[in-house]
Amino acid sequence: MTQRLDFYKASPDAMKALIALDVAVGKLGLEPALLDLVKLRASQINGCAFCIELHASDLRKKGDSERRIQTVSVWSDTPFFTPRERAALAWTEAVTRVADTHVPDADYEGLLAHFTEAECVNLTLVIGLINSWNRLSVGFRKTLTA
Repeated sequence: MTQRLDFYKASPDAMKALIALDVAVGKLGLEPALLDLVKLRASQINGCAFCIELHASDLRKKGDSERRIQTVSVWSDTPFFTPRERAALAWTEAVTRVADTHVPDADYEGLLAHFTEAECVNLTLVIGLINSWNRLSVGFRKTLTA
């Protein structure tokens, strides 16, 4: 795979704004490891190799187990995730696949059982942001380095 363009060089002001939003959502009070789980799951759904490697690596650096990292894609079939993480992962899948799911009420109710309203908004911002990064990385073929 060959990178199509470097989106950081092509539109530096836009990328600075996206990075600033990334920094801001990281400060909204949600657990850093939860954010990485969400980012990893959305990236798996979107087929973003660069982001999958990045967020799996971030989880390892935060001390998450290899077992959990390896089973994020099948989280609903494993006992390795807390109820709060499961609600966030279900919400991630529904919001990432919005055109297909229309974000079911059951997923929203599950989210409300574990997150405040502000956390629901903040988590949804994180999901939207990682989906933006995925679209940039997949669309322009951001490449991994060996």
